[in-house]
Amino acid sequence: MATVKPLRAIRPKNNETAEQIAELPYDVMSSEEARIIAADNPLSFLHVDKAEIDLSPSVDIYDPVVYAKAKENFDSLISGGALIRDPDAAFYVYRLTMGGRSQAGIVGCASADDYLENRIKKHEFTRADKEEDRVRHVDTLNANTGPIFLAHRPNAALSDLTASIIAAAAPIYDFEKDGGVRHEVWKVTDPADNEQIAELFRSIDALYIADGHHRCASAARVAKMRREANPGYTGDEEFNYFLAVIFPSDQLAIMDYNRLVRDLNGLDPESFEAKVLEKFEVRQPAFTKRPERRHEFGLYMGDRWQTLRIREEFVDENDPVARLDVSLLQENLLGPILGIEDPRTDKRIDFAGGIRGLEYLEERAGRDCRLAFAMYPTSMEELMDIADAGKVMPPKSTWFEPKLLSGLFSHSL
Repeated sequence: MATVKPLRAIRPKNNETAEQIAELPYDVMSSEEARIIAADNPLSFLHVDKAEIDLSPSVDIYDPVVYAKAKENFDSLISGGALIRDPDAAFYVYRLTMGGRSQAGIVGCASADDYLENRIKKHEFTRADKEEDRVRHVDTLNANTGPIFLAHRPNAALSDLTASIIAAAAPIYDFEKDGGVRHEVWKVTDPADNEQIAELFRSIDALYIADGHHRCASAARVAKMRREANPGYTGDEEFNYFLAVIFPSDQLAIMDYNRLVRDLNGLDPESFEAKVLEKFEVRQPAFTKRPERRHEFGLYMGDRWQTLRIREEFVDENDPVARLDVSLLQENLLGPILGIEDPRTDKRIDFAGGIRGLEYLEERAGRDCRLAFAMYPTSMEELMDIADAGKVMPPKSTWFEPKLLSGLFSHSL
């Protein structure tokens, strides 16, 4: 049973302001990129989520002054009227449309207890430094400012209700940003609809983190910190909940997360290809550059594409992690042939989200890399199966598009 409650949102005062404030998540860009994006926009939410951009580049991004600056900027957006505090708690519907495909999710507050008791399920490890960064950010601002992207298995009643809310009124925000992605938001104003949404979530067994593992872990840690500081807590306090946008899994699309390798690990091309043939069928030239089914890989080397397909005897379909294409490539090629034992730390491998396109892989493979591997996308079913089994995916397994924007909603603790 998932506990999701309405949100008393801190949000932009109108559509024009929303377009100015809202930005991509803090963790998809560098500090340098954020400085450029926000340079001429004092309302950009990057001044809150990546406040180091308002300080000297010599300041460490984890210095306490960065979190103090983030709070100052957040408070300034509120006191200046760009952000308003809703007088009432309500759910919202947030719809994103990209390339003709839409996904509509419910914005509300998810339960820290659901995370701590594994009703909000994980599929990735978190890094201690990144987790600590968001703990300090949330604790200093006394607010969740970045939404956590959650998913649930399809629920027809909830999808029907979401569709009826969209059809009943005009959105409070409607704008395009970042390559033509359309962002629309509806406030759920009918008390009966708000109660029904909460009730329908209570009928859902589990929620799944699609994106935002560090933010989710950090929100739960802050909840535990606040509980320790308030031993008489009831469980109803806002610090027991965190900001989330929750989508039905059948509306979500995971893009390919591709691999680039800088060298052949001392092998010449002929020796490399001979080793690959021990476990893979190779088709030259490739039928298509992009893999068309599971267990196929596009290999770009020497100005041409080849199609690799791993032989069936090397696939364990009973293991939800081992059968992932990212696992199969790692365990049968990247590790044993190219010597990349730990893709988290090895400097010889790089990763490229599918949003960049295959042309980017070709360009990199002709510049600073020797090989590019085009992957078949991981599916939502694979992600949820792994989370249900209590296991974790290899690094760089999923790339979600479109990205949720930060700044459209914040949740005060």
